[in-house]
Amino acid sequence: MVKSLYKMKKQGQIDSMNFGSFDFEHLFDSDDYIIETVKSIGIFKPKRWSETFGKPITKNNIEAKIVHTSMGLTLALKRYASAKDVQVLEFAGLYGYDEKSRILRSLLIELLPKLSEDYLKRIDICFDYPTRIPNRIIKTICQSGRVPFPFKNTIYYKTPSENKTNSVMDLKVYDKQIESNLPYPMKRLEFVFKGKYLNKLKLKDIDKIYPKMIKSIDKFSGINAQIIPIS
Repeated sequence: MVKSLYKMKKQGQIDSMNFGSFDFEHLFDSDDYIIETVKSIGIFKPKRWSETFGKPITKNNIEAKIVHTSMGLTLALKRYASAKDVQVLEFAGLYGYDEKSRILRSLLIELLPKLSEDYLKRIDICFDYPTRIPNRIIKTICQSGRVPFPFKNTIYYKTPSENKTNSVMDLKVYDKQIESNLPYPMKRLEFVFKGKYLNKLKLKDIDKIYPKMIKSIDKFSGINAQIIPIS
């Protein structure tokens, strides 16, 4: 019975998706949206960004804009110095426990047909556990060669050769109860698959990357995962 339970698939939910294109602003040219520029030539409003997203604009952001929706959502639009022609659109917090996440998912589902030819720059797959992450999972992560690196509310698991930033994959654990102000305990294990891992993958081809992601999740954590698509 114990073995059969161990082999049961654990559902991994998509919590964040970033897209890359030359221009996303045409998606938001109706009265339902307002685009606020906070960093561009002659414009710099770092306080507005930190107030909205809870973190500062990084130095490598050469352009930063906030998309305000009529439903009260805020989306981040960025350009990076390393790829000045590419605009990155972020959907962060797709799998939460509040109305905001539900509305954000609905907006993304509405936009998916218009994003099909755009590149995926990041996909976050999360696994939630009441109270704590199982010891066998943490043990497997550490046996894979990763060591814990605490930072604020998050514990990052990094390889000894890994720098401060990783353009392939981040693996982290954090207290979802604190992060989302939940009335009950919740710990989240998250795999952050980034640009080099996704390797110029377009949204229309996203199903092709799921088997690779599932293998990576199993390799580093021992989780027999099933990824639930956004639909």
